[in-house]
Amino acid sequence: MTAKPFPKAQDRLNLLHELSELMHTFGDIAKALDMALELMAKHLAIRRGSITLISPETGEIRTEASYGMTASERQRGTYQKGEGITGRVVASGTSMAVSDVSSDPRFLNRTGSRDLQTEAIGFCCVPIMLNGQVVGALSVDSVNTDPDFIQLLEIAATLLAHAAMEWQSRMDGQSPVSKRPPGMIGHSSEMENVYQLIHQVADSTAAVLLQGESGTGKELCAHALHLQSARAKGPFISLNCAALPEQLIESELFGHEKGAFTGAQSQRKGRFELAHTGTLFLDEIGDLALTTQAKLLRVLQEKQFERVGGNQTINVDVRFISATHRNLMQMVAQGSFRQDLFYRINVFPIFLPPLRQRSEDILPLCQHFLKKFAQENSTSQIKISSKAIDLLQQYDWPGNVRELENVLLRAVLLLGQEKLITPDHLPTLLSQDNGPKSQSTPKASLPQRLAQVEKTALIEALEQSQGKISAACTYLGITQRIFAYKMRKYQLNYHDFRQKPANAAEQSSA
Repeated sequence: MTAKPFPKAQDRLNLLHELSELMHTFGDIAKALDMALELMAKHLAIRRGSITLISPETGEIRTEASYGMTASERQRGTYQKGEGITGRVVASGTSMAVSDVSSDPRFLNRTGSRDLQTEAIGFCCVPIMLNGQVVGALSVDSVNTDPDFIQLLEIAATLLAHAAMEWQSRMDGQSPVSKRPPGMIGHSSEMENVYQLIHQVADSTAAVLLQGESGTGKELCAHALHLQSARAKGPFISLNCAALPEQLIESELFGHEKGAFTGAQSQRKGRFELAHTGTLFLDEIGDLALTTQAKLLRVLQEKQFERVGGNQTINVDVRFISATHRNLMQMVAQGSFRQDLFYRINVFPIFLPPLRQRSEDILPLCQHFLKKFAQENSTSQIKISSKAIDLLQQYDWPGNVRELENVLLRAVLLLGQEKLITPDHLPTLLSQDNGPKSQSTPKASLPQRLAQVEKTALIEALEQSQGKISAACTYLGITQRIFAYKMRKYQLNYHDFRQKPANAAEQSSA
């Protein structure tokens, strides 16, 4: 990438002067923040810019002002602390710059405003701080990513701080209510689409078909649909159709009378009857035999059935949700799934994306599971190193969220008295050169490879010393001056490797 000449002294002075005047005379804060970005575009020739602020109520980092983005792109610009480059800057209070975001996995392109296949984009992000507290971040797309340009942005961010903090105090009263159901984790655009669909259909009586690979959270989604519906106070009954032999499925669904078959020693209600006035969720519906499919179709159409071995007709009022990892349309074509049943259950389809398509959700998922494991074991919060997160985000996750949870549980069991998960606690499969994503990863140049080795050594030293600079320097055999230079070069902050006391960790996660 050809670097653009650094802005002339007069341009810098004009920018800072106009920003200062704007911040001292603003009336409409939201408009003032947008105008501040327009001034930067005018004097610094940036392609895009954004101001993200931390929600005081939820801790979410949201884009509150932008330049060069549409309204929908701006709305998608939400992060958690530590997530992506913006989240890391807010979490650490340290500026970061990337000369080409298309080759940096930390850049999430959450807004979708950049074409990473055709654009060579530099990205600079600096914290907005007031009284030593990070309130948000200022980000720009620019071919300039050198230290002098970063310093200029840091000065501009200081001028914005008072207005940003004042707007921050109003954020939760003015921002739309999130549609993310309680218990569901993820902030990617793919999951936001799922949340929107859940919100649209939850209060309906329409049958919903959840599609997606095993481990993507289809039952969690079904439960969210139930809890957001008018039937939330009714029962939520589920059955995995692949977990039982064909001979027992009919009895499980419709119940049976005493003596209906060998072993039926008493009357038993089926799942349809138990789900009356509530929701029935059938997982892996594609595994049902054709004979059972015919009986299921009749219940869905007529809302009545008879128990196995009985002749009394039972009426039911049930919201029906089903799920499968199979291609039901293909099964219909092959004759292994009834076409009329497919149309009956596929009124409102929702596709759950695999984890490999939403790697930006891995960090919040890790935080969720580690908090859960800590609570289950009555211990202080468990942390995970940035290098371990990078490995998790590069893996393909054929088992999806369920596999991620199991990998983290294994890592926690290996920790012992430690409270920081490192790559050493992860399965070797995640770090093998022939892993699932290695074939699509372009080969790095020699300088890039050397830089990666150097950065890895710094992170390892900080992890081993728990953020103590002198101990890390001794570990690497270099001076503190060189170590400080390398930390700035790779945007590392020793605070990220310091272990907090148990009570402090609990407060910071609240």
